[in-house]
Amino acid sequence: MKDVEELLRALVSTPSVNPRDGSGLGESAVAALVRDWLEDHGVDAELREALPGRPNVVAVVPGADPRAVLLESHLDTVEVDGMTVDPYAGEVRGGRLYGRGACDAKGPLAAFMLAAARLAAGPPPPHTVVLAGVVDEEYRYRGVLSLLDGLPVPEFAGAVVGEPTDLVPAVAHKGVVRYTVRTLGVAGHTSRPGEAVNAISLMNGVLSYLDAAPPPGPAHPLLGTATRCVTRVRGGIGPNVVPDRCEIDVDRRTLPGEEPLDVWRREGDELMRLLPGCVEVDLPFNVDYALDTPADSPVVAALCRALAGHGRDATVRGMPFCTDASKLARAGIPAAVFGPGSILDAHSADESVALADVSLAAGVVVDLVERLGEELGRCA
Repeated sequence: MKDVEELLRALVSTPSVNPRDGSGLGESAVAALVRDWLEDHGVDAELREALPGRPNVVAVVPGADPRAVLLESHLDTVEVDGMTVDPYAGEVRGGRLYGRGACDAKGPLAAFMLAAARLAAGPPPPHTVVLAGVVDEEYRYRGVLSLLDGLPVPEFAGAVVGEPTDLVPAVAHKGVVRYTVRTLGVAGHTSRPGEAVNAISLMNGVLSYLDAAPPPGPAHPLLGTATRCVTRVRGGIGPNVVPDRCEIDVDRRTLPGEEPLDVWRREGDELMRLLPGCVEVDLPFNVDYALDTPADSPVVAALCRALAGHGRDATVRGMPFCTDASKLARAGIPAAVFGPGSILDAHSADESVALADVSLAAGVVVDLVERLGEELGRCA
């Protein structure tokens, strides 16, 4: 367990807050740490710039079969504001390591690194293993898109994306489209509000409409229904001015089979019909896609068998959050999501992960690589 603690503490103690499109150190320092650790443990690794000054790490363990298993997780974290533990100390209490990114997703990344090192230390594994630590997952997913533009091997049998799933295999997750809605009124003096049109009052009608019912459509067997919620409200310029503008941001979670841009167009049309001439709907500022990998895909079946071999629950699940797996799947690489930690701890004020779960995840991944050939043979 000492190797797990040392590696994860090194990862957590290296800040990698996503700078979004602003300034900041970003992921470069932790990317170099990952590369150097892998090289020191016999795994060929390199940095590949995905964004200016923000490289992905890509490593390869050659296998007997050139068809590769992709182990992908992200290097970036969310901000540390409001944390109740030291975000970079890597303190261990009760078998858990605390700090920003411990759960999301440096715990899963550490498990993948340990698995790659174990596979590199023995005879060539049955399949080539590609390990990728990517940037920008917490913002616009540009790290995984850059990875897909230059994959180091030509063929992949499947991928496992490292995220906190409580060590259960996830084969489905929701997508998202986020957009801004604006109501347009007529400004005026608050002493004569009847001669103005209050944009905040107009927005009440929009909010009531959005909250009246969940989005239409059938539920997904693993994900339930689509959801929609308002996440920010902005309006008004002064205490004595009737506001002529009010804005809200909408977070709409999509299901497999829903195209996010189609959802945005439909909902925008509905809102503009609700208040003709008084509503604007901006282009989405964030779009991501849902995931729905068949449970009998070889990589999923191998993951489930590996989990069962370790005495863990191998029932496939769905997750409400977005991951890089959907981009891999859309590029033709069947993907599952798996890792130590709970999403309830991700981004939290006292983020942490159990070290024993990180160690177990590494063992499961090693076994998955060993079992994948058998699953591919069944499909041949």
